[in-house]
Amino acid sequence: MKRKSEQEEFEEFEEEKKQRIWSHGEHWLRGEMVGEGSSGSVFLATPKNPRRGEFGSMLNFPGLMAVKSAEVSDSESIQHEAEVLLDIKGCPFVIESFGEEITTSEEGGDHMVYNLLLEFASGGTLGDLIEKSNGHGLPEAEVRRYTRSILEGIKHIHKFDYVHCDLKPENILLVPNPATSTGSFVAKISDFGLAKKTKENYGQWRGTPTYLSPEALNDSEQEPPSDIWSLGCVVLEMLTGKSFSDLKPGCELEDFHYMFDHVCTPKIPAEVSGVARDFLKSCLAMRSCERLTAEKLLLHPFVVRPKPLKAARHTKGKVVCSSSGYADGSKPSADCHASSAIIRRIPPPPGFEILAALV
Repeated sequence: MKRKSEQEEFEEFEEEKKQRIWSHGEHWLRGEMVGEGSSGSVFLATPKNPRRGEFGSMLNFPGLMAVKSAEVSDSESIQHEAEVLLDIKGCPFVIESFGEEITTSEEGGDHMVYNLLLEFASGGTLGDLIEKSNGHGLPEAEVRRYTRSILEGIKHIHKFDYVHCDLKPENILLVPNPATSTGSFVAKISDFGLAKKTKENYGQWRGTPTYLSPEALNDSEQEPPSDIWSLGCVVLEMLTGKSFSDLKPGCELEDFHYMFDHVCTPKIPAEVSGVARDFLKSCLAMRSCERLTAEKLLLHPFVVRPKPLKAARHTKGKVVCSSSGYADGSKPSADCHASSAIIRRIPPPPGFEILAALV
């Protein structure tokens, strides 16, 4: 039997140690681990019972949650995220927090774990969805819907004088839409560990280079327009199935600096539609002062909700759709087309040609 190396034994010891410190909360049970990152580990969690307790609404948990955990000594980022989520609570396009708790290992000792209870996103991340497209991107109608949700979240974050600093597909979670029964999802912004207050200067950029604005990489300046740049990168990736770096093979961080110093605007692939292209240009302007705010971008045709068609009102004749017949589902007779009736064109709603036949 092959003897384990010291490195393998050490890794096994560390793994066993981790499993020992992940205990249940006072009012919730820890489930399986579903993710792990630099700021901590993420587990499923379920409530021990549905009743309310000493802390009222804090115990009114949903049936399934996510809990982000890290040892207290390494939990600064998660604790900061909890503070930000408390400050900006109340937006349906930002992931919801259900409270925080410090637990100790089941064996006792000095292992204290900080836990942040969060809304569970059963649809995974936007990054997962883009990856499933195999480099082809998502349907534009879907991109528009997700972009509108993300913009609503950004608008809310900026209203409270915060900058997210790390918007990317992996930090956009997909939560089932309670308003529909079609299995659709709502995009919600998550991971606020790197968020900062506007005008707060850390002296260096924070986030993921591929999604950072020119002023962030070059001058360590991250204000609301930087989030808009990141949104543009996310939208471009949804449309094409490729990240900014994928569109420029072999692109390294140094190349980003060089590119931002020598071009006016990033190249947008030819297959992107005209309205999407115009939206992207409003996000990816090289000068931060030329980017539109989230509030103004919500008025852009790319994300404006389509208006419902109004029923036509008339006193004579029937409304005819050139492709499907009368509005009530019946078809015009052959005589209708052959008659000498006067035809008057009525201004049509988008996508339809509507005629009123006056006999």
